[in-house]
Parts: sequence; structure tokens; C-alpha cells
Amino acid sequence: MYSTINEFIEDWKEEGESTQKLFDALTDSSLDQQVSPNDRTLGSIAWHIVTTIPDSLFGITEMAPERDSIPTEAKEIAETFRKIRTAVSDTVSTQWTDATLSEPRDYFGMDIPLPVSLQMIIKHLIHHRGQMTVLMRQAGLKVYGVYGPSREE
Repeated sequence: MYSTINEFIEDWKEEGESTQKLFDALTDSSLDQQVSPNDRTLGSIAWHIVTTIPDSLFGITEMAPERDSIPTEAKEIAETFRKIRTAVSDTVSTQWTDATLSEPRDYFGMDIPLPVSLQMIIKHLIHHRGQMTVLMRQAGLKVYGVYGPSREE
């Protein structure tokens, strides 16, 4: 749980950089990789990560890309994530204070303490990043280590 804004910013920076490495390694042809026809593609998982961040929690809804319009170019996904990741850091560091953490926020229709919502966002990012690494291996891409070196490293 976060008790200061700086704790979240540091976590966001670290987890965001790890995710960005994976996004930057995607190729256009890898975006169609999936476990089975009933599962999400690598591109749809990556785009899901990107589109679920700029919600009303951070006040950057104007940056929210169209959820159902998954890009066919990996570079677009990576660049969109980079911009949103920066906007979240900028918003939290310039517009929030530690006192902001005591405010409940509407998150998916529920009043949830802000530290809980922030932790949910980080865990969501980590969860889907794990799915991405499996599909990246299947697609023949280099997988970068996140919490330690990958076998390629």
C-alpha cells in the first residue's frame, strides 16, 4: 500500500520502464500471436494495458485511446504507452500531494481508497505483462528480464 505519492511514482517508474522494454520489443507481425483462437492476441493484451490507464483516476481521460481500435503497428502501441506513462507521472507529481492519498476515488463505479486503486493499477500492469512475455516467446521475440535476467540475458 502506498503511504506517499513518491512511493507510487517510484513503483510506477520501475514497472513502467519494464513494461516499456517489452512494448519496444514488439514487432508488427508479433501482434497477432495468441495461445488459441479463443484467447487475446499479444497486440490486444498490450493495447488493453495502454487503454485502461488513462481513466478518471488520473484525470487524463483526454489521452484515452479508442479501446476497440487495436493498432496494427507495434510502434504505435509502444509510443502511446510512453506518452500515457509520462502523463501519469507528471499528473501525480504535480497535481497530487500525500494528502490526496486519503481521498476515496470512484474507480469502476466504486469508492475505493486511492492507495488501493493505485496498487490495483500496478498489479494489473504486472499481470498482463506476464501474459505478454509468454506470447512474445512464442512469437520468437527476445524477452527482457523484469525482476531478474531472462534466459537470453
